[in-house]
Amino acid sequence: MNTPNKLTVLRILMTPIFMVTLIVDFPQHYLVALALFIAASVTDLIDGKIARKYNMITDMGKFLDPLADKMLTTAAFLSFMALDIGWGMLWINFIVLTREFLVTSVRYMAASSGKVVAANIYGKIKTVSQMTAIIMAMAFEYFMSFGILPPVVCTVMVVLYNIALWFSVVMTVVSGVIYVKENREFIGI
Repeated sequence: MNTPNKLTVLRILMTPIFMVTLIVDFPQHYLVALALFIAASVTDLIDGKIARKYNMITDMGKFLDPLADKMLTTAAFLSFMALDIGWGMLWINFIVLTREFLVTSVRYMAASSGKVVAANIYGKIKTVSQMTAIIMAMAFEYFMSFGILPPVVCTVMVVLYNIALWFSVVMTVVSGVIYVKENREFIGI
């Protein structure tokens, strides 16, 4: 259990705490959830840099890191659905979860052949786009919760974070297609 893997486990442990702070309505809950999400997202950046810089890449890390990312972003997307944040969150969740089940199935089939398949650059872009969209949505919801912004500003904010959410969905689909194509040997395609 090296430092990058400890940071990944920390991200996994932070996820349910983040989800509770986002869903449970208390003063400043959006701000607390936003801070937790950003902190958890930063652990993703740091663990990867440490692992690569000090050659601490392990099979455990290749397995846990994408799992931690999926847990964190899925917790946010499911919470957004419960809180009615974002346009079409049901569809966003369906698309994101379908991609994640597909990639996990490919990883499982690769593992049964004795190979651990790490995330590729497209998966990393997908994760960054999702985390960015989630941060935007929570930040905008936090500012809008004060009720002091002019309606036109609120409308622009909602449009911007919804564009970011749907861009992350496009990246989710693109990364999933590329992942399956790159690893088709494990599924017989």
